Amino acid sequence: MSESVSACVLIIGNEILSGRTQDINLNHIAKTIGAWGIQIQHARVIPDDAQIIVSSINETRHQYDYVFTTGGIGPTHDDITAECVAAAFGVKLIEHPDIAVRIKSRPAPDDVMASRLLMARVPEGARLIDNPTGGPQGFAMENVHVMAGIPRVMQAMLSSLDGELRGGAVVHSYAVEAFTGESQIADALARIQNAHKTVDIGSYPFLREERYGTMLVIRGVDRDLLQAVAKLIMTAIEAAGETPYDLGWQ
Repeated sequence: MSESVSACVLIIGNEILSGRTQDINLNHIAKTIGAWGIQIQHARVIPDDAQIIVSSINETRHQYDYVFTTGGIGPTHDDITAECVAAAFGVKLIEHPDIAVRIKSRPAPDDVMASRLLMARVPEGARLIDNPTGGPQGFAMENVHVMAGIPRVMQAMLSSLDGELRGGAVVHSYAVEAFTGESQIADALARIQNAHKTVDIGSYPFLREERYGTMLVIRGVDRDLLQAVAKLIMTAIEAAGETPYDLGWQ
C-alpha cells in the first residue's frame, strides 16, 4: 500500500465567518487532491487576524504533509495572508518581479496600479503557483501553498499543481442505502467496523418520500475490501428485515 499523504486547509476571511460568503473551496480542494492521493485530515476557517493566521500556519505546517490556504491575497487592507506567511517563516516580504510584470501588463492609473502591486508581494524565497486565469500568481513556501479565495481563480491555481505534489494511496468510496433507521443496524455496523479497521464506515440518515433511511459510505484504499464490506452491510440490512440498495462507487 502506498504511503498516506495528509493535508490541512486554512480558509482565511472574515466574510466566511460572518456568513456573508459561503465557502465552496474546501469541497473542490478535497475532491481534487483526493484524486491525487492526498487526504485532507484537518480544515479550519480563520479570520483576517495576523496573530491567528501566523500561529495556524506554524501549527499546521509541522503536522501535515501539505497546507493549502485560500483567501487574503488581494489588494486591500485586510488581505494580509502574504505578510503573515512571511512572518511565519521568518523571512522578508518582497515584490516578485514575475508577478509585477503580469500586473503591469494591464494599464491603470498610478494609484490603482500601486494597489494592484500589493498582490505581487510574496515571502522571500517563495515559489510561484501559476494562475491560468491570467491574474497574479499564488505562491508556496515549503509545504504551504497560498491561493486566492475567489473560487474560479483558486480552482485554476490548484489545477496547475497537478503532477507537482507527492501523492499516496487514493481513497475510494462505495455506498449502500436502505430505508431503515440507524439504530436498527447500529450494532451490526459496529461489529463490521471493528473487524475491518482499515476502512471507514460512515452512516448518514436521510428523509426521502416521507420515509427515513440511512446511507452507508465505506471508504478505503482497497477496492476489493470495500466491496466485501458492502456485502456484509447489505446482509446486515436484510437481517434487520429491510431491503438494501447497492449504490456502488461514489
